[in-house]
Amino acid sequence: MSTDSKPKGPASYFPSIEKTYGQPVTHWLGLLAKRPGLKHMELVSFLKSEHGLGHGHANALVAHHLATQR
Repeated sequence: MSTDSKPKGPASYFPSIEKTYGQPVTHWLGLLAKRPGLKHMELVSFLKSEHGLGHGHANALVAHHLATQR
């Protein structure tokens, strides 16, 4: 049995996102929460175009955000 406590899935990007963009993940998730009703790729495009996030980081944040909304 593995006792590996490293985050998996979208959360594995969170330390890099915080380091790269200088904001906590809660900041980015808060921005996404203010845009209800948008689809996955619409949210990704919003983070990329309005806030300069890279595609992988934006996609990870959106995937996590939408998974917690279900």
